Formats: sequence, C-alpha cells, structure tokens
Amino acid sequence: MNSNTFTIGPEEAGRRLDALLPPRLDITRSVAARWCADGHVQLNGNRVAKSRKVEVGDVITVDPPAETDPLEVRVEYVEAMKILAEDDDYVVIDKPVGVAAHPSPGWVGPTVVGALLAAGYRISTSGASERQGIVHRLDVGTSGAMVVAKTERAYTALKRAFKERTPSKTYHALVQGLPDPLAGTIDAPIGRHPGHDWRFAVLEGGRDSVTHYEVLEAFGRASLVEVQLETGRTHQIRVHFSALRHPCVGDQTYGADPRLAADLGMTRQWLHAYQLGFPHPVSGEWVQVECGYPHDLSHALEILRDGDLGY
Repeated sequence: MNSNTFTIGPEEAGRRLDALLPPRLDITRSVAARWCADGHVQLNGNRVAKSRKVEVGDVITVDPPAETDPLEVRVEYVEAMKILAEDDDYVVIDKPVGVAAHPSPGWVGPTVVGALLAAGYRISTSGASERQGIVHRLDVGTSGAMVVAKTERAYTALKRAFKERTPSKTYHALVQGLPDPLAGTIDAPIGRHPGHDWRFAVLEGGRDSVTHYEVLEAFGRASLVEVQLETGRTHQIRVHFSALRHPCVGDQTYGADPRLAADLGMTRQWLHAYQLGFPHPVSGEWVQVECGYPHDLSHALEILRDGDLGY
C-alpha cells in the first residue's frame, strides 16, 4: 500500500482520525489507531502520536507499514532453547514455553524453525516452507522434548513414524485434585469447541483420542501425573483432563482455578513433554531422550512438596 495524502473538507471536519481513515483506506478502526500510535500518520506534516479530531483544510498523510507474510519464517535466536540430542539426520530440542513450532497466522513470537536457523542448523525443506523439518508439534504454552528433521530422508521417515503412531510420547502434567482411579485410560473423541474456534472439547463425532495416565505424586490440591499419548490431537491432554474435572494447573483456557496457579507461581499450564522415543530415521534403532523440568515447573512442585501454600 502506497502513501496516501488528502485534505479535510467541511463534511469531514470534527471527526477523529481513527474513524476517518478506515473508509478511505479499507482498514479497521483499531488498525487506524495503531498506525497513528506507531507514527504512520501525519497531520499537516507532523506525526500524530494518537488519534485526534481534524479541521477543515488539514492535510493528512498516511504511510502504511510494510505488510508482512504471517507464514514467513523469522530467523530469531532463542537462548533458552537447548539441544538434547542430535546427529546428521535429526535434532531433539528442549522447547521453551512461549515458542511456537512454526509460524502461523496470528502468532508473532519466536518459533522453533526460526531459532534453529538462527543457531546455524540446516533443517529439512520438505513440506510447507513455514514448517521446515517439523514432524510433530508442542503447544506454545507447553515445554519439553521435540524432534526436528535435518534431512529430507529424516523428514520422510519421521513424518511416517508419527503418522503411524510409532514414537512414544511421555508427558508430565500437574492436574488439579486427585484423579480417580489413580491410573487409567481416557478414551474420548475430541473436536473443535462449537462455541470457540481456538478451543477443543470432548465431542460426539470428534476424532478418536486416547490418553493413558498414572498418578506419580498426590499433594491434595493437585497431583503429578505421567501421561502416555496413544493419539496426538491438538490440546489432547488439556482437553481430556479438563473433561475429568482435573484440568492442568494454570490452564485457565480449560477451566483451571487461577488461585491455585497464583499460589504456585504459574503463569501457564503445568504440562511438559518429559520423554520422547522414536526409531532412528535411517538405522531404525530406537532413540530415547529425556527432558528435565524448567524452573517454573520445578518451583511449583517444590512448593507443593514443602506444603508451603500458606494454609
């Protein structure tokens, strides 16, 4: 979009810039307000820091920001992302919370793809350009072990393995209350929530979803559980335990109590990909990697183990 310059006439006098610009430039009012705040709008040759009313004869110049592709890979180093294991064909990372697997519409933060490129890794170019090397994913708010393909042959083999459910994926989750029984299987179909596009739910007619779990430690208000995924649906662990009325601690999207999260210092769901096993993409030998807890998850457990909740 090129610069736009126009003069205010009598019919437009008295209107605010954030209301005046949308019909002229085919943008929303919130975008117009942001352009003003970011210095992309000039009034009589001077930048306006915020929207204001205009007068007859005022000259408005708008220089829109360059449009960016939401799927463009942004190369950005992520210091907290550690390498757990690697060889010529794959790399297993410890994905930190707040890092997405790959670019997607609406996400502006760092990605695994961009961080590996920034660190000098060559990764597979198979598949969509924004998903280079990605054969499985972890949620932005979930930390832990994740494998990425370096070569084309590794991408093909690992993609097939995950499709056939050959890898083993073990998660640790801190859930509210105490699940009953202490070990069991949750077999409940999952689909998109009918009222929220960004949420999922147990739904009749959803995709088959199977979660196996075992309680490792019980603390009264919360329990540490080990989870084995038989399927890999989006938000599967979070949705299944929410359906049992034992949501992951800190997962307010799926009904967690914000008071318990605050008591434990949690600002995201307590969910971690603890162990990942998969057949080597070339030799077929079994590769298994463990990933320790990050500080925020360890700290929450320490509080529970010490009984230091203040009541």
